[in-house]
Amino acid sequence: MQRGYGDGTLKITRLSVFHKDLPLSKPYWLSGGRLRLDGLDATFVKIETDAGLVGWGGGTPWGHSYVAAHGPGVRAGLATLAPVILGKDPRLVGHVEQAMDVCLPGHLHAKSPVDMACWDIAGQSAGLAIADMLGGRYPDGTAIASSVSSGTTNEVIDEIERFRAMGYGSHSVKIGVGVEEDIACIRAVQAIRRPRERFLFDVNRAWSRRQALAILSAVVEPGVAVEQPCESLDDMAAIRPMTSVPISVDESLVTLQDAVRIARDGLAEIFGIKINRVGGLSKAARIRDIAMSHGIDCYVMATGGTVLADAEAAHLAQTIPSHRRLGVWACQDMITCEVAPGRGPRNRSGMLTVSSSPGLGFAPDEYLLGDPTAVYEL
Repeated sequence: MQRGYGDGTLKITRLSVFHKDLPLSKPYWLSGGRLRLDGLDATFVKIETDAGLVGWGGGTPWGHSYVAAHGPGVRAGLATLAPVILGKDPRLVGHVEQAMDVCLPGHLHAKSPVDMACWDIAGQSAGLAIADMLGGRYPDGTAIASSVSSGTTNEVIDEIERFRAMGYGSHSVKIGVGVEEDIACIRAVQAIRRPRERFLFDVNRAWSRRQALAILSAVVEPGVAVEQPCESLDDMAAIRPMTSVPISVDESLVTLQDAVRIARDGLAEIFGIKINRVGGLSKAARIRDIAMSHGIDCYVMATGGTVLADAEAAHLAQTIPSHRRLGVWACQDMITCEVAPGRGPRNRSGMLTVSSSPGLGFAPDEYLLGDPTAVYEL
């Protein structure tokens, strides 16, 4: 019996917060230059318990102007949340989640690292991988979807070839430049598609309803699917009956209520579940269940980050049957620094596979994170 379990209790005694900048290997553009990223602002959380168990989590918004998520805001939110987290049993993940939601409504991206660290501890305590704690791990790995920066058609194809050389067979291609440019890009990419290769054309909310209908009418063919064509779910409700092109919802999928509306009203055939955006594994698993019960296929993604974020996404993805699991986005091949060299799920011929090791399955090296920016103690 482990130390601290004598009376069956386990308490969070310390919460340490780390900040690290993650440079990208090359500049990254969305929607034809609407947003440029050169690096990511990452936050790491270490949760320690009175039984000696330690859990790790991370949160890395995709820049500060992509959606309503802010790197420094993660750390500010953790300062507010710390008093209600300390003293809780991290194995009772739902209790921790409820305490955070009462203490700080919204700010889902600030809660996600804590939720991840609690699942890490719960898995270690039970001797099970997070994927098995979330319903059961299918043994096959998950195809990694590349994230191809917006650019000219030639630049996009060159980037696809770069990812192909790393084994990738699934690609999220950023478009949203303009009507003629996007039609040309989609057609050019479809022309080079290999058997069983999957492309998702990601608009990142850039199209108006008029633009969406013009482009989707021009590219109706097998294999074409678009992600988040317009700004809102209302926009998607307006265009959905007017096109047969499969639609994936991403930025507009934030809450369980969003998932219910999308499923009920038939607004999309694919969910892009970004764990940090929806508030962590606990909430993401409920969205997964909505998708599974309504015949909606899934991509599972972090919003960016290190191998910790990739592992979190891979754990949830591997709980989805393979015929409903379209891919997992990993950022590890896009950043230039490491926090857990050689550990965690890594790109193997374009696949990520989580192990049966308890919890997350590994931990980062603290010396690579530097000194904590804040430490909160019971």
